[in-house]
Amino acid sequence: MKRFPLAAGAVLLALAQAAPAQTRPRAAPAPAEAPAETPAVPTALDADLFYQLLLGEINARGPEAAAGYSLVLDAARKTNDPALYQRAVEIAFQSRSGDAALQAARAWKEAHPESREANRYVLQILVALNRVADSAEPLKTDLALADPKERSAVLGVLPRTYSRVSDKKLAATVVEQALADYLGQPATASPAWTAVGRLRMAAGDNAGALDAARRGQAAAPAAEGPALLALELMDPKLPQAESVVRRYIDGKPLPELRMAYARALLDAQRYAEAAQQLQVVTAEKPEYPEAWLVQGTLQLQDNRDAAAEASLKRYIELAQQQRGGEERSRGLAQAYMSLSRIAEKRKDYTLAGAWLDKIENPQDLVAAQSRRASILARQGKLDEGRKLLRALPERTPEDARMKVSAEVQLLRDNKQYKAAYDVLAQANAKPPLDFDRLYDQAMLAEKMGNLPEMERLLRQVMAAKPDYHHAYNALGYSLADRNVRLPEAKELIQKALTYAPEDPFISDSLAWVEFRMGNKAEALRILDAAYKTRPDAEIAAHLGEVLWSLGQRERAQAIWKEGLLLNSESDTLQETLKRLRVKP
Repeated sequence: MKRFPLAAGAVLLALAQAAPAQTRPRAAPAPAEAPAETPAVPTALDADLFYQLLLGEINARGPEAAAGYSLVLDAARKTNDPALYQRAVEIAFQSRSGDAALQAARAWKEAHPESREANRYVLQILVALNRVADSAEPLKTDLALADPKERSAVLGVLPRTYSRVSDKKLAATVVEQALADYLGQPATASPAWTAVGRLRMAAGDNAGALDAARRGQAAAPAAEGPALLALELMDPKLPQAESVVRRYIDGKPLPELRMAYARALLDAQRYAEAAQQLQVVTAEKPEYPEAWLVQGTLQLQDNRDAAAEASLKRYIELAQQQRGGEERSRGLAQAYMSLSRIAEKRKDYTLAGAWLDKIENPQDLVAAQSRRASILARQGKLDEGRKLLRALPERTPEDARMKVSAEVQLLRDNKQYKAAYDVLAQANAKPPLDFDRLYDQAMLAEKMGNLPEMERLLRQVMAAKPDYHHAYNALGYSLADRNVRLPEAKELIQKALTYAPEDPFISDSLAWVEFRMGNKAEALRILDAAYKTRPDAEIAAHLGEVLWSLGQRERAQAIWKEGLLLNSESDTLQETLKRLRVKP
């Protein structure tokens, strides 16, 4: 019998239109010469088989799906047709019968042992059934049957293939054993080790994942896979991962990967290093929009308004050349709000409003209205700004939370600490407990001079969320700044550092308590490193004071000048200069 391809039952039903479904068709000789307009019907289709397939499809669509599956699978075996084997698998899937689907896929593979498609069905069904150990042989076969040019890509998708299995450790072990022949071959070692590393990482074995990343990089130093894996492993608890990323970055990295590294540095609050990476990206690939946006945001954070404005406008220029989409829309909204903030700082309120008017994304409504409220407050219309924020809709609990945060920030920026405290106290009286809001309330209590209330709230945060490092740092710094309970202050700050060892502001707190305890040399060492990592006006204030106390007054004044350029409105810096009677 000639091959009769059948993708789905619809094809068969279309062929059946020549005869009523309830009447079993009989074989008949073809006419000697059919008219030109008569549709061609496959003459090699045996009438009995035709009827069997038709009945199988009808049953498959009704309550007798199991019978339909059996009829189609039997037809597949009779014809040896891959399309019918695939159809049997599909019917089993529709009936949610994994075992039946596996039976059909295995029958297909036995009939066509060189068919990679049949083997992949077997592999995927075994994985879906959580029969991980049984998947090793089909996995080996899949790799053996793959085109050598495509093998790296096949290895790359393996972690996704096994992503839903319940026993992640077993999956990592089985795949590593199945890939044994590829882990040492120059052409496949890097993607193979990367796949093993990702499966180890999914199993919680980060040290093993890092080892795999190193092996993958050793096999192919310029490969992106090991570096991306190491980038995801970057964590204060696994600092060795960054060395893998750095080795790749020091070569000729993809701009996208360098950008990802810059983001990781930002997440670790290593702003100066992130800025260096962004400068390289914008120099090497100036048409890459995201780099300009992140660079502009970072420059604005550092109060480098002119540079930030140039970067953000460059981003807008590039982004507007791209196709529309959610990411582009959110990026443009962020750029417009940042430019509005720059104009607001220059007291050009008309331009600040004009930038906000360009925002079209409704998801950024709260942020846009917050900036408008800030503009009103700067013009002496604080109450109007608060009304603007309170008029925002509350479709979800998150909307309500953002409204509270926006109003509190507006009041804080305008030194209305008591009003901001009252707004937070009212919000925090309602469940569920919001640790960030409770922390903010504590900081406002400190601004109001209510130190017992500040400590009470911070200790409430610590008790409810022991890893909330901001609370330990805030209380420790407050004690150190008041020069009281210094051993306790140091203990609190050191505990904060265990949760965020790269945070330059916590390092600043530790240096300040060391200074208060008379350890000036240690305080200077810590502050130098913190200020290098994160040039900030408050850190500059402390670094300058330590230098001043050590007699290095010229350098102290230079640091203070830099601090004023960073943020001339810093309360800490202004208080330091006033107390020491210094005019830098």
